[in-house]
Amino acid sequence: MLKFVTTNPGKVHEAREYLGAETVEQFDFDYTEVQGDDLAAVAAHGAREAYRAVGEPVIVDDSGLFVDALDGFPGPYSSYVEDRLGIERVWRLTEPEDDHSAAFETVVAYCDGDGFEAAPSSVDHDDRRGHDLAADERGGATTDAQVDGETLPVKLFRGRVPGTIVAPRGDGGFGFDPIFEHDGATFAEMDTERKNAVSHRGRALSTFAEWVETTGRIDD
Repeated sequence: MLKFVTTNPGKVHEAREYLGAETVEQFDFDYTEVQGDDLAAVAAHGAREAYRAVGEPVIVDDSGLFVDALDGFPGPYSSYVEDRLGIERVWRLTEPEDDHSAAFETVVAYCDGDGFEAAPSSVDHDDRRGHDLAADERGGATTDAQVDGETLPVKLFRGRVPGTIVAPRGDGGFGFDPIFEHDGATFAEMDTERKNAVSHRGRALSTFAEWVETTGRIDD
């Protein structure tokens, strides 16, 4: 059984569409959400912490809205920005700009306590428990892998969907969905089936499901 670490049942439903209803179980675990500019590092940290808590295969996802005219802001800070500023203000920040292009991105991080045969870019070996990621990148902190010799490799799966920032439209979805338009409709205007078929999370989960089918990893 695969534990999906999330408080959002909609995410679990989406994962089950790709992996099967009997494969995925929601795991409500409040892992430490470290601060950093890299979705992969944030998701990998959460997957390690969750695996240590449950001792079974887990996935954690981290997503962000990257607005080109705002130099990728809010990116990994999307949830915080939504809570503090709201989607209307993000739209007003973008509206005066000539370029309204943006992208939603998701990283799904998988950890089961074992290693992986993969290219370095798709496996995160660093363990940053309790540290500021930016400080680690500057060499200002020591990672746990260096302290106790323990590291838990995490397999990373990425999904990205391009779009445009627009004035809010639609009543569905959540987060920044009302201001993100893809193929003529905002995510908030799409029904669940259509959104899942094109979404960043769906693309990451699809890649993950293909890997699981090929490797049989969760059944090991």
